[in-house]
Amino acid sequence: MDYSKTLNLPKTNFAMKANLPEKEREIQRYWGEIDLYRLIRGKRAGRPKFILHDGPPYANGDIHLGQALNKIMKDTIVRYHTMLGEDAPYVPGWDTHGLPTEQQVAKITKRDRRTIDPLEWRRECRNFAAKYIDRQREEFKRLGVLGDWDNPYVTFDPNYEASQIRVFKELVKKNLVYRALKPVYWCYHCETSLAEAEIEYKETTSPSIIVSFRLILDGSSADTLRDKDPIYVPIWTTTPWTLPGNTAIALNPNAKYLLIEADQKRFILVEERLSAVRELVGWKDVTLLGEFLGKDLEGYKAQHPFEDREVPLVLGDHVSTEEGTGAVHTAPGHGPEDYEVGLKYNLPVLSPIDELGRFTTETLGLKGMNVLEANKVIISYLEENGKLLYNGTVNHDYPHCWRCRKPVIFRATEQWFIDVNSFRDVALKSLDSVEWIPPWSKNRMVGMLEVRPDWCISRQRIWGVPLPIFYCKRCNSPLLDTEVIEYVARIFEKEGSDSWFRYSAEELLPDGTVCPKCGSKEFEKEKDIMDVWFDSGSSFAGVLKRNRDLSFPADMYLEGSDQHRGWFQTSLLLSVATEGIPPYRKVLTHGFVVDESGKKMSKSLGNVIDPQEIVNSLGADVLRLWVASSDFRSDIKVSKNILNQIVEAYRKIRNTIRFMLGNLYDFDPERDTVPLDKLDILDRWVLSEWNELLDRVKTAYDEYEFHMVFHSVHSFCVNQLSSFYLDVIKDRLYVELPTSPKRRSAQTTLYSILKGILKILAPIMVHTAEEAWQHLPGQKELSVHLEDWPDRFSISLNQEEMDMWRHFFAVRDEVNKKLDEARQNKVIGNSLEAKLKVFVPATTYSYISRFNGQLGELLLVSEVELLIKDSSDSIEVEIIPLEYNKCQRCWMYTPDVGKDERYPDLCERCISVIENITGKGEDR
Repeated sequence: MDYSKTLNLPKTNFAMKANLPEKEREIQRYWGEIDLYRLIRGKRAGRPKFILHDGPPYANGDIHLGQALNKIMKDTIVRYHTMLGEDAPYVPGWDTHGLPTEQQVAKITKRDRRTIDPLEWRRECRNFAAKYIDRQREEFKRLGVLGDWDNPYVTFDPNYEASQIRVFKELVKKNLVYRALKPVYWCYHCETSLAEAEIEYKETTSPSIIVSFRLILDGSSADTLRDKDPIYVPIWTTTPWTLPGNTAIALNPNAKYLLIEADQKRFILVEERLSAVRELVGWKDVTLLGEFLGKDLEGYKAQHPFEDREVPLVLGDHVSTEEGTGAVHTAPGHGPEDYEVGLKYNLPVLSPIDELGRFTTETLGLKGMNVLEANKVIISYLEENGKLLYNGTVNHDYPHCWRCRKPVIFRATEQWFIDVNSFRDVALKSLDSVEWIPPWSKNRMVGMLEVRPDWCISRQRIWGVPLPIFYCKRCNSPLLDTEVIEYVARIFEKEGSDSWFRYSAEELLPDGTVCPKCGSKEFEKEKDIMDVWFDSGSSFAGVLKRNRDLSFPADMYLEGSDQHRGWFQTSLLLSVATEGIPPYRKVLTHGFVVDESGKKMSKSLGNVIDPQEIVNSLGADVLRLWVASSDFRSDIKVSKNILNQIVEAYRKIRNTIRFMLGNLYDFDPERDTVPLDKLDILDRWVLSEWNELLDRVKTAYDEYEFHMVFHSVHSFCVNQLSSFYLDVIKDRLYVELPTSPKRRSAQTTLYSILKGILKILAPIMVHTAEEAWQHLPGQKELSVHLEDWPDRFSISLNQEEMDMWRHFFAVRDEVNKKLDEARQNKVIGNSLEAKLKVFVPATTYSYISRFNGQLGELLLVSEVELLIKDSSDSIEVEIIPLEYNKCQRCWMYTPDVGKDERYPDLCERCISVIENITGKGEDR
């Protein structure tokens, strides 16, 4: 007889080889056929909501690994909250306006926006953005991200643009919008102003010069200085090109300044910097002539080194005594701190630079010259005229444009601003009502808000939402009127913001509009558009407050740590300014994706990993498992080696699932389930272990610690299941009568645990959980993603039972060591060939003896003799090779093998099973 045909060997169509790239597409087609997202929405209708608001990625290329990580984290959280029974709709979005798209369109079309009709240019930009929305949508869906993909929010949508205009209207209503000539970050490569959030800092080598300004000592000067004439005030700068804009020298009011004679010339500089400046300049003989506080020198004037003007000595708390000379070159047209000092002293704001970074002044022949080229001309002039004390270079962090990656300048231009300073304290206080994950991220936001300047919201581009402002043609006064703005919003709602470029000012204004200053009826339109951060920052109004499925404020915003100065901050400012509260209850921040050694990914380093390559070769679930395995609170490492480790972990989890499914092929939960109180002692133990796992995993999900979910589930599959429980129950599953209580007990346990594992893995391994779910026996939902979070089993071990298992595992550890040694020494081959003599202390004996003859089964040996050891607390194990015959069906070595002549190579248990199967024996 072929005994293998009498065994209950595993059967399943759940493949060992995952073939995820192909299988995942099948599963996604299935989700589409059943319209899974709508089924979930229908099932959760009316339940408490959980709203994770999607920060819109920019639609100008294929998704990168950082965006994949971000979307997978969001999807994991939304799916988890859905399983908790909450209504958790997910509406994805895209940011579409602004400079990056214009640059790409210019590159592709090889056309200059200034030579093209604005409407045609905007059409090209819209088509480009729409193309990448469709492309990215498919890439995100391929990751298994579930959402309302047919109805995303898009910032060029007319309704969204109208909502954005109405946010602007609320700011105007509260007098928070103003126009000013102020220095702003200016990219002359991109020809536009930039916000703080659009600036990146890179190490740059710049000129480092010390220039002497001669103090003007006339009859109005104090006697103590007049008789020392000439006296020079040396200033230090790394931007010589800003010297034409110099209108003052700033001193620290409370610092001590020294009047010195150095190499027969007299200078004033701060005490703390004398030694460093002396070394740089190379002064040999230095004599102290006097001391002053900075505030004692306020009001003096100095002669500009090459412009025909006198510049005052002014005071500023920003003046450092730790670098430079303690006297700061002040150009209000080229720096925010300089500008603030200029307001205090009514200094002129000079910025003789055009939008291309070229000089407009004739001074030193600079007209038409780029600012960086001008550095050499200015330095040469100073040197030739004896006004240059030091000429060197310095390496320092310098602001660069976020898009073209080139250096920017500060340039004073007429721009529109939001008066952040007037509600800064309210915004800061509102942060206390938000839960910050991780908690330290709040400090980062506080630090940035405390020092951020007013928000420059105007941009000198075409592709964006226009600022709904008009100017009187007669008196040039700006018209900022809320009724006019609402009128424009209604036009945008119907026709989109293209209407601003399509219609004249007269057609965009309500009938009867007049200038409140001079009464004129003739106006022209503002040419600038809004900062794209205003676009995305308005999403609370354009999405959360407009979409009936959503709610305001959102429960969560989740983005990378760079968004503390980006979307998190701009959303907060606009929401607090217009609604009085933050737009979010929680903010979760994740780190950046880096390579295995912690380096930033870049094409030049050759360490970039494309998410599409991972998905197409390994599968989206491997990528999702990598995301779950990573601690997002710091930068997240990835490499082929790391992904291979994830693949190995995935295989172990999949194989565990496959084993369980394979042993449920004849199990009907409705018919065959064994009540909990009737389960085998081992089955009760593993269910209690499952309860502990479930508690750990739920806590980890609640605290967004997905790496703890991954490690807990992986450890449970490897340690509690594969290495022990599943190994032990193979005998019951394979050998016992198919319907025997012992086998049904094991199957009940397998089914219960497997169903639970698939549910807790569903938010992460979305495809694999679904694939296995379709093979799970019994009545169930169409998809695992329609299921609720699993409940604990009403099984708990009392202290005595826990002690019993603790003693057992201590014995098992010692037994396994001795079995390994016996195998290595060729004493035995398989552990079933062994008889164990186990000598244990009396206490251990009292617990272990309660296993009622199951020790051999639990220790995977054929026979165990348990003996009390009086001498010590240690456990001793003796391995004795059994001389019994081996049962050819169950492979156990027992004394009853061969006693029945009809079955000379079977044990009594196997004979009984076979006779029951063939109908020859009693049903036992």
